[in-house]
Order: sequence, then structure tokens, then C-alpha cells
Amino acid sequence: MSDIIVVTNRKLVEGDFLTRIKEICDQRPKAVILREKDLPFNEYSKLASKVMSICEERGVQFISHTYRVDDITALHSPLHLFERSELPVRGTSVHSVEEAKEAQALGATYLVAGHVFETDCKKGLPGRGPEFIKEVSENVSIPVYAIGGIDPGNFRAVLNAGAKGICIMSSAMTCKNVGELFSAF
Repeated sequence: MSDIIVVTNRKLVEGDFLTRIKEICDQRPKAVILREKDLPFNEYSKLASKVMSICEERGVQFISHTYRVDDITALHSPLHLFERSELPVRGTSVHSVEEAKEAQALGATYLVAGHVFETDCKKGLPGRGPEFIKEVSENVSIPVYAIGGIDPGNFRAVLNAGAKGICIMSSAMTCKNVGELFSAF
């Protein structure tokens, strides 16, 4: 499956983060969103330059999260920070149909909708389920990517509900073998 967007969290990676990014990009996901929200701009910018280079070498779309770093063509922002721009790829995360409609009206070119299934990233919060993806997808005309607890056993449910693709974070950051993980999707 090529419509996988990998969202990063370097704190979950055992070993070298950039090595993990190389392993991920070797699998040719649709994109990598560098989501390292704890980093100040200067540190994020340095890391982004390295990750962007890895992505470019392997033909994978690099998407900056929140920060407008040099040479980006794609930006993912939280909805409350989302703004109209001339960047060709502009995405945001949504948690309701109303947010999805608002994001589309603001010029988003794709949405990340979730969280769909229970996930350690949102401990104690029940997932919204594939029906949520169906509702969002039916109410916007831009691609919707499902996030939250997506794994090889449940990803087809969100695709069948109308998702263009999936986003994975924890599994991509923590798996023992990235190639095996991607081949399971």
C-alpha cells in the first residue's frame, strides 16, 4: 500500500532516529510528517533539513509539522494554526465533521482524521471508529487519511469507510523490522 503517511515521534525510536527514517523511506510511504512538537524552531529546522534530505533521496514527500522551514513544499498544521498559503500541500488534523469542513474551506489539500481506534497515544480515550472516517469522507472532497491505532489487522476497515490512506506513528517508530511492517499493509 503506497498511501501510508508516517508521522514521526523520535522519542519512541530505539537507536538512531535518522536510521529509522531511512528504513521507513526505503519502503516508499506517500509522505513523512516530521512531528517533533517539543523541539524549538532552530533544533526542528536542523532535524528537518536532515529528514528532508533523506526523503528527497528516496522520492518520499517531506511534510513539515507546524514550522515553515526552508524549502518546504508541504506543511501540516493543527487546525487552530492552519492558514491559507500558496504551498502545494497543506494538511491539518481534524476530530469532527465540522472541523473537516472548516479545514477544507480554509484551503487544506488533505486531512488527517482521528483517532479511529484506541491507541497508547490517546490513552483512556475510546476511538471514534471507522464510521467517523465515513462521515468525514462523505462531507469533504479532499483526501482523508485515518490515524490512531491503525494496524495491519484493521486498516482495511478505514479504507472501506472512505479513507484515501492511513497514517501510522507508533508502529513505524517502534517495530523491529520496518519492511515487515509495511508489507503487512
